[in-house]
Amino acid sequence: MNRRPTLLAALALTATAALTLSACGGSSDEGSAKDKDSDKIAGADTGSEKSAPPSESAPATEGRPKIELPPDVTLVFEGEKTGDQVKDAVLADNAERMRAVDAAIAGTDTNGEALAFYNTGKALEAALSWVNQFEEAGATMTGEVRYYDRKVTIEGEKSAVLIFCADESKGFSKDKKTNKVHKTPVTKNSYVLYNTKLDKSAEGVWQTSQIVSSRGAAQCQP
Repeated sequence: MNRRPTLLAALALTATAALTLSACGGSSDEGSAKDKDSDKIAGADTGSEKSAPPSESAPATEGRPKIELPPDVTLVFEGEKTGDQVKDAVLADNAERMRAVDAAIAGTDTNGEALAFYNTGKALEAALSWVNQFEEAGATMTGEVRYYDRKVTIEGEKSAVLIFCADESKGFSKDKKTNKVHKTPVTKNSYVLYNTKLDKSAEGVWQTSQIVSSRGAAQCQP
């Protein structure tokens, strides 16, 4: 569980020369995270509330890292509660996973502590690679991303599958130096389908171990 890279770039994961900032939740299939159509972002919050400024973020629960997001990043989750305790825990930890990726990109988790806490295996590699691409491009994120149609399937005491959609039509990349927002028109590719696998750690955390994204998926269109 002690996967805490001191520097995200220390893993020296190679980024593509021409960076497009779509599906920044990362994917085990990196090709799906580098679509040419969009400069949009993907992230997650722990509910329907907007992300608070770092100074106002809620304290970390015992044994879990504190995740902070900038005030200009708004992340919305629908369907937080299913009535099933296990499924609700999967949804909550997946939300924290997505928030952790965005915090690393935004520079509020420079050591990648939360990123390593909520990811493992291929999903961790993909997330670190994606964060590194933003860093090499001198970019961050801004705007709003909404997550919806979140469906959990429990596959055992320590395994689950979570499929969900993301609306990135109001989320964009932003140049760190100039603060210029790279807005793009809304198209079918503004909507992303995520298929994720989560494994329960010895500490009881539902870590994302695999993640694949499909941009423009028909089932996520409004």
